[in-house]
Amino acid sequence: MTDAAADELEDGDAPALPDDLETVERVREALVAWYEADHRSFPWRETEDPYEVLVSEVMSQQTQLDRVVEAWHDFLDEWSTVEALAAADRADVVGFWTAHSLGYNNRAKYLHEAAQQVVEGTVEGVPAGEFPRTPEGLQELMGVGPYTANAVASFAFNEGDAVVDTNVKRVLHRAFDVPDENAAFERVAPALMPDGESRVWNNAIMELGGVACGKTPECDGADCPWREWCHAYATNDFTAPDVPEQPSFEGSRRQMRGRVVRTLSNHGELALDALGPRVRVDYIPEGEYGREWLRGLLDDLAADGLVEVRERDGETVAMLGS
Repeated sequence: MTDAAADELEDGDAPALPDDLETVERVREALVAWYEADHRSFPWRETEDPYEVLVSEVMSQQTQLDRVVEAWHDFLDEWSTVEALAAADRADVVGFWTAHSLGYNNRAKYLHEAAQQVVEGTVEGVPAGEFPRTPEGLQELMGVGPYTANAVASFAFNEGDAVVDTNVKRVLHRAFDVPDENAAFERVAPALMPDGESRVWNNAIMELGGVACGKTPECDGADCPWREWCHAYATNDFTAPDVPEQPSFEGSRRQMRGRVVRTLSNHGELALDALGPRVRVDYIPEGEYGREWLRGLLDDLAADGLVEVRERDGETVAMLGS
C-alpha cells in the first residue's frame, strides 16, 4: 500500500477507517481468506475468458444471479465464442434475450455489436479478435459502461480498478463509517484494494455485500471477516446508503417493449392489429392502447435497432430488426 493510499484511509471524513498499514493489511487478508475459504459458486467465476465474463456481466444487470446461470450456459451453448456471436443473426440474439426474460432487449443488441467490434478490431491499438484489457479500452465497446468495463478488466485480466457498486457502498459505509457520498466511496474503495489484486478483491468485497452485509445483515451467521473492525457491528447501527427503488415492471413501457419483441420473435412479421392484442389484451385499434400507442412502442424499438416497421399493401407491419 502506498503512502498516498494510507493518507486517504486516514482522512478525517471517515473516522472509523483503519488508521495504520498493519491493520489495513489484516483487513485485506481477512476478507480474501474468508472469500477463498467459501463463496457462492457461479460458473463465470471459474473462467478468465473475457467473452464469457462480458456475457455474464451484461446478463446480470438487474437480473437475479440464480436466474442468470441457466441463461449464461444456454447462451454459450448457442454462441460459444465471440466470433460465433459476431456472425449470428441479431434477431436470433434478441429473441434469445426475450425468451430468457433477461430485461432490456437493447442489451442483446449492444452485446452483438460489441462482439462485432472485437472481431473486426475497431478498438484502437487492440488486434482484431482480441478484447481490450483495461477499463478505458473496454468502454470503447458498444453498450459497455464504466461498471461493466471495470468488471471485465478485473475478472478476465486482473487489471481493473476497485468496484464501487451498491453492495460495496453498503459494506464500506457500515464497516468503516464512510460518509454516504460518492466522492468518499470513490476515495476509500481503491485505497483498500491491494495493488494488482482486482480479480480476487472485487469478487470478495461484492460477495461480502451479497452474503454477509445485505439489507438484513448476517454478521455472525455468515462469519463476516470484518466484525473486529466494523463500526456498525460495534454500534448496532446497520443503516445503509439509500438505494433508489426500481419502478414497477408490471404494466410498464419496458414490459410492453419486451412483449413486442417476444411476439415478433415467435410469430415473425405481423400487422399492427394482429400484433396489438398479443401485446395487451385491452388493445383496441382506436383506443387509448391502440394503433397510435403501439406505433410509439415500435418507433422506440426501431430507433434501438430491435425492430423494423414497413408499409406493405396499405397496412403497417412490424418484424424483428436484422
